Amino acid sequence: MSSRFLLDTNIVIASFEGDSSVEEHYVWAEAIYVSSPTIGELYYGAYKSGRVAANLARLEEFIAETNVLECDTATAKYYGQIRNSLRSRGRPISENDMWIAAVAMQYQLTLVSRDIHFQYIDGLLLERW
Repeated sequence: MSSRFLLDTNIVIASFEGDSSVEEHYVWAEAIYVSSPTIGELYYGAYKSGRVAANLARLEEFIAETNVLECDTATAKYYGQIRNSLRSRGRPISENDMWIAAVAMQYQLTLVSRDIHFQYIDGLLLERW
């Protein structure tokens, strides 16, 4: 399995909270990325929190130190395929999660998440930390 990873939002949050099971994996990872939809979810979480300024500062520091992958037309193609496949099998998941999966597939990265619904996406490399 690849040692190039795309982190889902729940993994980034676990890392922010000092989850050692996440931190252990950083050591042997060849590369770690996050997607722009994940960054959007993190901004949302910061703005709705009781500590907006502190959480925004931590997020800005994280962004400055992290490789962020943007969505483009190639991502949109993967998104369309994922959404259609899930629809045809009656397995809907959130819009943001389909975009996150599309970025992982576009760049041939292993998606790291604690959400089990990603298992319904054919061809997606997936790990749980």
